[in-house]
Amino acid sequence: MKVKVGEHGVTVPKHMLGGADEVEVRDENGRVVLEPVRSTERESQDPIFGLGQDPVSCGAPDASTNHDQHLYGT
Repeated sequence: MKVKVGEHGVTVPKHMLGGADEVEVRDENGRVVLEPVRSTERESQDPIFGLGQDPVSCGAPDASTNHDQHLYGT
């Protein structure tokens, strides 16, 4: 496949990316390499993916539903 290089580069058809949500683009010896980013790599870089994976235990059985009452006493 040949494509014209425009002002912003080129567009790669999605079907060629193997269903990846994110790719790493790099130059290797004059060749452009697109490599899908594995979800574990993304998760290790973005702290939002870790939320809720290691919850704090406080001994209150209803802490997840009544957290405001436990935190602020209201």
